[in-house]
Amino acid sequence: MENFDQIEFDILNKIKNVIDRNSLDSVKTEIFGKKGVITELFKKIESLDQSQRKEYASKLNDLKTKITEILEKKFVDFGQSEINKKLKNEKIDITLPGRTYFAGKIHPVSQVIDEVTSIFAEIGFSVEEGPDVESEYYNFSALNTPENHPARDMQDTFYLERSKDLLLRTHTSPVQIRTMLKSKPPFKIIAPGRTYRCDSDQTHSPMFHQLEGLHIDKNINMGHLKGCLYYFVKKFFEVEKVKIRFRPSHFPFTEPSAEVDIGYKIQDGQIKIGEGDKWLEILGCGMVHPNVLKNVKVNSKQYQGYAFGVGIDRLAMLKYGINDLRDFFESDIRWLEFYGFDPLDVPTNYRGLSR
Repeated sequence: MENFDQIEFDILNKIKNVIDRNSLDSVKTEIFGKKGVITELFKKIESLDQSQRKEYASKLNDLKTKITEILEKKFVDFGQSEINKKLKNEKIDITLPGRTYFAGKIHPVSQVIDEVTSIFAEIGFSVEEGPDVESEYYNFSALNTPENHPARDMQDTFYLERSKDLLLRTHTSPVQIRTMLKSKPPFKIIAPGRTYRCDSDQTHSPMFHQLEGLHIDKNINMGHLKGCLYYFVKKFFEVEKVKIRFRPSHFPFTEPSAEVDIGYKIQDGQIKIGEGDKWLEILGCGMVHPNVLKNVKVNSKQYQGYAFGVGIDRLAMLKYGINDLRDFFESDIRWLEFYGFDPLDVPTNYRGLSR
């Protein structure tokens, strides 16, 4: 019969002298491997007398269980020791100041586009887009612009070729033409986007942003146009009441045409929209000219509608007190920090368009 006490003592002594996990793996192999101490003891059971087997097997199983538990605890201790060592070596000094992350800001032009789009979406307008580089036909001819119209001159329009076939669009009205050519009435769209003209000063830029609207259907009249624009102005400037007047004007693509002014007054050095006896022009509009409908193969005797165009940059200047249009394109972070908007502050008509 084997001296299990001595065997246990020898094994525990080996385990006790282990200094790392790799050494412990080696000791475990010496004990439980194919030729390990415990494995060899189990092989001897077959050679014992029947009377000795039960006692031998019982003591051997007890020894195996005890050694296994000690090894498992030892592995856990080594694992925890390694974790503690890493934590000690890789610890973070939380007393140090953290890194500063600067949140970006939404540009006022992008904010106003979202605001205006949200307002018109409330009354059934959808958004359409088109290319910045347009043909002369879509930009002028299809919109009933005469060949001798000043807008066609090179001092007003950026032409890409001497033949004047290609140009940078001077308004987003070509989107209206493209939309009407590819679909059938009724139409109820807005077209925001970049536009280009040869002009640059405090209130004009060679590249600026414009939004145009179009509503074509049966029995549309000037009253619908007035109601639409009155709703828009109230919602955009976030006022309960607003004075609006329509001044007769002329545009090649609308007849009759009008300029829209809104009432304002100066209060505490600031413009207060909606009140007062002063007037401020904000957009142009009118009933779509029959020739435009004819060019897009829409029956002008059956369908009619209105169109309007407004400068996005100008709206931003009026609403948020920005004095110089050129500041929009200076890429000045300080300016954007002051006039910019929270990226998560998405404008809606329900919780307010602006801060």
